[in-house]
Amino acid sequence: MAKVVPLFSGSKGNSYFIGSSGEGVLIDAGRSCKQLEKALELNSINIKSIGGIFITHEHIDHCNGLRVFAKRYGIKVYGSLGTLTVLEELGHLDPVIETQVIESRVAVGNMEIVRCNTSHDARESCCYQVTTADDKKAAVATDLGVMTDSVRQIIKESNFAVVESNHDVKMLKLGIYPQSVKRRILSDKGHLSNDACASELADFVKSGTIRLMLGHISENNNIPTLALNTNINALSKEGMKNGIDFTLATVPPETLGKSVVF
Repeated sequence: MAKVVPLFSGSKGNSYFIGSSGEGVLIDAGRSCKQLEKALELNSINIKSIGGIFITHEHIDHCNGLRVFAKRYGIKVYGSLGTLTVLEELGHLDPVIETQVIESRVAVGNMEIVRCNTSHDARESCCYQVTTADDKKAAVATDLGVMTDSVRQIIKESNFAVVESNHDVKMLKLGIYPQSVKRRILSDKGHLSNDACASELADFVKSGTIRLMLGHISENNNIPTLALNTNINALSKEGMKNGIDFTLATVPPETLGKSVVF
């Protein structure tokens, strides 16, 4: 049975386990090795079942625990050429860690992982779609300055997806961040707002992607209930009801003992 376990989400760290039948992969390793170990233990995930770590980009909230965790357990690290290069330059990859550039797709055990480029202020950022052994597809698409056609497509082809709903534009503009940071977040290389996310979900649901979660919610420029209500209201205007036509929830900063079966 395929499942997604959102271990961590947000500016303090991001990591997701996707797998089935005793095998899986991690998408990002954005907390310390100790925190990753504890989260996996609390979610009854055997670290030996992790066949690879797929890094979306080099920002610290996506690779903080990578060097120690991958080395300790001998887990292969995958990413774009740009990401793997900058991870090595920044010291996030121990020389003993095996790495592999993923150009478009790769097989890990009985799973297939597809890479899709994203628009973000990183060397060569991407998101991933995982097809499990029972042919279920899950996508994790966060850190999106804009929603591109290629990202839309992999979400529409998935049974389950995490989509970024990072900030409320008004909260961000009135918030404490320096103007330079605000401009970065609002740019096409920044993060997807609640409204931008909400404008996309109806098409995803119509395509058959009816299991959805909102991820990478800002602790300073958003509120989980606001993100959820903004997106549900947009879907309601299309005549769609949560729990009937789709399921939508927010990914908390730390998910302990909770998985999503899809």
